Amino acid sequence: MGEQITDTRMRRPVITARAAATFEPVGRSVATARAFVRDTLQGWGHSDIVDDAVVLTSELVTNAVVHAGTAADVLCLRTDGGVRISVADRYPEREIPLQNTGQAMVHPDREGGRGLLLCGALASRWGVEYTTDRKRVWFHLDLPDRPAGTRAAGPALPVDALPVADTRVRVAVIQIDRGGCVTFWNDDAADLFGYDPEQVIGKPLSDFAAWPHTPGTGTGIAEALQLSRWEGSYGIRDAGGRVVPVYASHLRVRDADGEASTVCLLVRDHERAILQSPQRQPSTETAGTAEGRPADPFEVFIGSPAPDDLDGLLQRTVERARDMLDGDAAYLLLATDDETELEVRASTGLPSARQRFARVPVEAGSGRYGSARMPAVHEDLTAVPGAVPLLAGTGMRSVVTVPLKVEGRLTGSLGVAAESPGRYTNEEALRLQFAADRIALAVERARLTELEKLRRGSLSFLVEASDLLAGTLDRDQTLALMAQMTVPTLATWCAVYTVADQTSEPELSYVLHEDEDRIDGLKTLLRKVPPPEPDPTPGARVWTAPADAAHDAALRTSLRSLGLEESARPSRGPGATLATAAAVGGETVVLPLVARNRVIGMLTLGKPTEEHFRQEILELAEDLSRRAALALDNARLYSERTAISQSLQRSLLPPELPDIPGVEVEVIYRAAGEGNEVGGDFYDLFPIRDGAYGFAIGDVCGTGPEAAAVTGLARHALRLLAREGFGGPAVLERLNAAILDEGARSRFLTLLYGELWPQEDGSAVLKVVCAGHPLPLRLRQDGSVEPAAEPQPLLGVMDDLELYEQTVTLDPGDVLLCVTDGVTERREGTRMLGDDGLSDVLTTCTGLTAGAVAARVLRAVERFAAEPASDDMAILALRVPEFPAA
Repeated sequence: MGEQITDTRMRRPVITARAAATFEPVGRSVATARAFVRDTLQGWGHSDIVDDAVVLTSELVTNAVVHAGTAADVLCLRTDGGVRISVADRYPEREIPLQNTGQAMVHPDREGGRGLLLCGALASRWGVEYTTDRKRVWFHLDLPDRPAGTRAAGPALPVDALPVADTRVRVAVIQIDRGGCVTFWNDDAADLFGYDPEQVIGKPLSDFAAWPHTPGTGTGIAEALQLSRWEGSYGIRDAGGRVVPVYASHLRVRDADGEASTVCLLVRDHERAILQSPQRQPSTETAGTAEGRPADPFEVFIGSPAPDDLDGLLQRTVERARDMLDGDAAYLLLATDDETELEVRASTGLPSARQRFARVPVEAGSGRYGSARMPAVHEDLTAVPGAVPLLAGTGMRSVVTVPLKVEGRLTGSLGVAAESPGRYTNEEALRLQFAADRIALAVERARLTELEKLRRGSLSFLVEASDLLAGTLDRDQTLALMAQMTVPTLATWCAVYTVADQTSEPELSYVLHEDEDRIDGLKTLLRKVPPPEPDPTPGARVWTAPADAAHDAALRTSLRSLGLEESARPSRGPGATLATAAAVGGETVVLPLVARNRVIGMLTLGKPTEEHFRQEILELAEDLSRRAALALDNARLYSERTAISQSLQRSLLPPELPDIPGVEVEVIYRAAGEGNEVGGDFYDLFPIRDGAYGFAIGDVCGTGPEAAAVTGLARHALRLLAREGFGGPAVLERLNAAILDEGARSRFLTLLYGELWPQEDGSAVLKVVCAGHPLPLRLRQDGSVEPAAEPQPLLGVMDDLELYEQTVTLDPGDVLLCVTDGVTERREGTRMLGDDGLSDVLTTCTGLTAGAVAARVLRAVERFAAEPASDDMAILALRVPEFPAA
């Protein structure tokens, strides 16, 4: 027992850090305990002893939770001389095998007592402590000697094995406040991304970051900035609009005032070794379960704990695959539901922004390596150009790819590539296939979970989109809604083309970009490009014309800026053209807008340079295009109907009012609703003969074509009959007969008709007939108001009408006010303006001109109720001016 007894005469160690955790008596606790110890020691900077500590902890925790069947308490203590770890269980009666009791030594392959053998072999010191309720096994690991201040160290390497970096390494330092806005931007950040500090400080980092993340799933940039520490790859859009792939390390800190912020260190992605933390090595496979089962292969490959989102899991997978085969790059593709295409979802060592969501066919050829369903090894890609399109132009020479399969179904493909030829053989393919088999099920589960989230989000998106589209019948507003719903949720930019009819060319009707400064340049570019063909075939199709045109324009601009090409006219400058080229340089797709078996337009969606759409987003865009097409066609039909109605309505009103000597005339007409119905109220004022004028104001029952027919009949019949010399009663009696002749299409009509003769003495004589219409009101100079006619039967009801006319003389200063029932029947709850209310308003109009009288009446009607008017209104004011002062 000499090794188990602590020398009390030794100096008592000073404890500088402490970490403790309790693990339930379940099998999974062993892996969790290993991860706890590994993370604790790495956090303390003791990576040199991590492997030994994890192996010993694994064995002791296994003894506690599996054999003793109790919870395990793990305590980690850091001292000035090393690390002490103890594992306590709650079963002190269980026998501990000792070496010096005469018992046979425990065989290493036997489970019982193996942990203590390992303690004796690996630990600097170890021991066992008993209390009444528990047993504690502890071990101490001395720290290796290393230079002062060293936290972690790696072996010395030859120069050709060192990571490659630029001659001048630039590390961008960006500080982000708790609101996600930039507060500091160093000189290296300005050099890397082309923005001066004053251009970015105060703006959200999300305005510049091209985050490799699908909306609604995984971790977004806002969430990542709130984490205590984060490390990974994404992109930054530079001043020219291009995405610069970067590797970043984020650390959450607080200042002396307690204000939290995030410090971000960024380097170019190919220089990630400068910031990348050493890959955490999984515990050795000898650390298995108590029954001799090997450690979980998925956990061994991915590491523990595994990322809980698909993007994180895929990124971890490609990084581990690259490191496992010592490659320069790796990528992972997921299969579409029909297994006909593969979509790039994660990559490392490649331009991730260019590769993400790119699609390739599963069956690329008939050769040995023509199918993604089988493992493949390409020793030299230069010998078979185009064999792996994703690696074209990347400098990769050799590649090994293996399929991911679940229950015999292809779910994806994993590939590792190297810059030198001949790096991989069938042996590496077998190793990679072994790893792929272990992760395929986990990847498929994560994919299905993400897909379910995306589908739920898509359903919510479509419901909201349908509500918005159904809420308007305005064509321009519908076009704007279509674009605003797709940008930036589905695409970076959007253009809507409309087709008037089958013989018309598509017309660019609306353009939107997530960066408003890019809209004008994008619109100019698209107008120079022939529009896409109005193909009714469902689904999204790729359209390369904008990207090709943008590339050509950018090239010509660059040549002109270098003086290598003559320019007949000055350009906007290379910056604007290059920015536009970057804005449309990615994948562009066209979706047909088909409604009622006719192509009425195209919805065009685009990504910036080297970005692609994922298949689920295209399917969502296709669903949206069907709804948008119907809404756009409904808006078109409504606009056409409204235009016809308004044109017909205008034809039923006089084109202009004649000037009547000695009489002021003012007419105000307000149609209720949105102008989609014709008919209702009307008015007219026309010359009959020299010195005589006719005026009329009426209201046809109902609206629509039938009412419009009666309105047109009335207005034209009045003019015709009056000019034939018939008096007021005769004109209305003949009009009544004409209305009744219409039969079932007839509508009854209230009408005030009068004839006016200006007099030499400044007065005016009127003869009026009021057939069921609100009575005209006369305002005298003294402010008194009285009806100017008596009520008589309305038209269109009875065959035999006996009407009479009444003569009224308007003296200078008098006003005759004629209105329709839309004025007198204006309501607010149970209140109604009525004839009395109108008389009260008119009393206040003494001395006003005809225009001012009509305006005051209209204002009083509008203010009477908060709700908009529900009926048409017509106001006709006639005023005889006063004699000018002597």
